[in-house]
Amino acid sequence: MHFKEAKGILSPQNGMNLYRGCTHGCIYCDSRSKCYHIEHDFEDVEVKSNAPELLEAALRKKRKKCMIGTGAMCDPYFPGERKLLHTRRCVELIEKYGFGLAVQTKSTLCLRDLDLFEQIQRREKCVVQITLTTFDEDLCRILEPHVSTTRERFEALCTLKEHGIPTVVWFSPLLPFLNDTEENLRGILSYCFEAGVKGILCFGIGVTMREGNREYFYQKLEEHFPGLRERYERCYGLRYELSSSRNSALMRIFHDECEKRGVMHTPEQVFRYLYDLETGDEAEQLSLFS
Repeated sequence: MHFKEAKGILSPQNGMNLYRGCTHGCIYCDSRSKCYHIEHDFEDVEVKSNAPELLEAALRKKRKKCMIGTGAMCDPYFPGERKLLHTRRCVELIEKYGFGLAVQTKSTLCLRDLDLFEQIQRREKCVVQITLTTFDEDLCRILEPHVSTTRERFEALCTLKEHGIPTVVWFSPLLPFLNDTEENLRGILSYCFEAGVKGILCFGIGVTMREGNREYFYQKLEEHFPGLRERYERCYGLRYELSSSRNSALMRIFHDECEKRGVMHTPEQVFRYLYDLETGDEAEQLSLFS
């Protein structure tokens, strides 16, 4: 881990990444891609040391309240955050200035900041987004080795529900020949429905690969699944989108099951919910007519 001052913190869409790099070790991670120009070792996480100061200055200048997002590129609750409290300081500022929050993570460490989430939700809106990809715990420990397991993340979703914090699940990516099965889909959906999530983001049954993350992914396939790299290369070559042959059938099940339970299930619905700053009740009412 190393520290560096940043020039800015909020994107035009009001998203922020407080860190660059990650130690979760997910074998499919797109953030390893060369197009993001991370010059240091990916596991040597770069901390934007002046992020809280930059964020406070940006929030003071904003004339209109909005949702502030974090976690799109690098997990704000990677293990180093436990001592750094970098994310917590920024969430405190979002609460202080009356903005909404949409945080994305794979870590149950987010529950540490439950008190702040509740304060934001009472006044504005706070949505916690948690990624679930793999129902099988043993497979999860291979695909996402240094992060909370799927079961642990499901329990975190239940805790958030108990405290009145709305949640969204990212069901992505699904790796061909590994977790692109009906059993995996129904297992994850059962967790989502039991935890009362507001929406599930699924962009299709498959994964994307670019220079940088492809090489790491193939290295891990060779390590854990002998022969699977060659199968990927035969089926997909150097394609960006690696769609599962089961995509159509599984997506029909996904949409049908979500529709039955009133759970938002198209990217348009879910992103509108995440970006719009309404109170929880108003946002929930809007989702019913989406």
